Amino acid sequence: MKTQKLRSGYTTGTCAAAAAKAAAVMLLGGRRVQQIHIVTPKGTSVSLPLISTVLTDKKAVCQVKKDAGDDPDVTDQIPIFASVEYGTEKWKERGDCYWQESGIMRESETMQESETMRAPLCLAAGEGIGIVTKPGLPCPVGKPAINPVPRQMIFEAVDQVREEYEITESLLITIWIPEGRRLAEKTFNPKLGIEGGISVLGTTGIVEPMSEAALTATIRLELHMKAVAGQKEIILTPGNYGETFIKEQLGLSLDQAVQCSNFLADTMVMAAEEGIGRILFAGHIGKLIKAAGGVRNTHSRYGDRRMEILWEFTEPKLPESVDLHMIKEKILQSNTTEEAVSILAQLGILTEVMSEAAEAVKMHMEQWSGNRVKVEVVTFSTGYGILGVSENAKALIEEFSLAEE
Repeated sequence: MKTQKLRSGYTTGTCAAAAAKAAAVMLLGGRRVQQIHIVTPKGTSVSLPLISTVLTDKKAVCQVKKDAGDDPDVTDQIPIFASVEYGTEKWKERGDCYWQESGIMRESETMQESETMRAPLCLAAGEGIGIVTKPGLPCPVGKPAINPVPRQMIFEAVDQVREEYEITESLLITIWIPEGRRLAEKTFNPKLGIEGGISVLGTTGIVEPMSEAALTATIRLELHMKAVAGQKEIILTPGNYGETFIKEQLGLSLDQAVQCSNFLADTMVMAAEEGIGRILFAGHIGKLIKAAGGVRNTHSRYGDRRMEILWEFTEPKLPESVDLHMIKEKILQSNTTEEAVSILAQLGILTEVMSEAAEAVKMHMEQWSGNRVKVEVVTFSTGYGILGVSENAKALIEEFSLAEE
């Protein structure tokens, strides 16, 4: 069966630049527009419709609706606003904005052409755009979370219009996303240290449908931020279950934790590249049993061998008195790892099996890092709590605990 190609969309950066360019055309050209043409950093030429516009003598406001294509982006279909107005005086003493130094406007096509420097452009953020509070991000601390490529797109788009209309005056550009504060809670922003809203993102200007590259880029960013902050020892967990366990059962701060999702091997490579020295890896046995079997990516589409791997660790630990075939069938036919864990508990071999599995996870994780990162492992289940730990895991947990005091 032929697979339908997924539809690409536009980044928040492209939408913000388009809205800003449209507002500049309206203000400087004194005319309303219904759509705006823009070329993305990827070289894609797009025309975006304007949902609403407002024009006065001193200010123009335009709204573009974000279209993420077939990507499951939380920002899909949200309105992104931009205004352009004359004068930047009130922003000169403020630090929470970006400035573009003057460009050059050609006044003559002769060999002796004169050049007039255009006054700076100021880019400010309004409602729904977060402010950076931690180092390590592409935006400086204290500035709006408008990444470098979108910033450049916005400045260039407005400056292009300014040159077209031969305007030399300073202009204030403001971007805002009313739903940004609400949507930020569904993103990594709060954890990354971006407060009060979402980020204006995009490196190519185009949103490719959900890719593993995008997810691993987020993990790399978190690891990089930890490294920049001087953290050479971190806590790693696949997801929300692990974070809850770390906080409630181990009593450790999530400030030290990074989620790696299914990308175990990729994360270890990136951790080594960022200079991370030691990792406490904590997770539910449903994920970690795959890692014990050497599975590099634990997403189900790469195969689900949980019960088979669990059986490999169980078989050598079984007492001679049990029916080997019966136990194997029970484990292989278990619907969940929680069910399989209960079988091991009834046999009295749960801790022994899980500790060996934890050591196997440790071995594979360290190998994936090129043996550049030392790893300790804690596995848990919802019903039984801590199941197995690697040999030095308790000592590392204690170190993390003391470091927080």
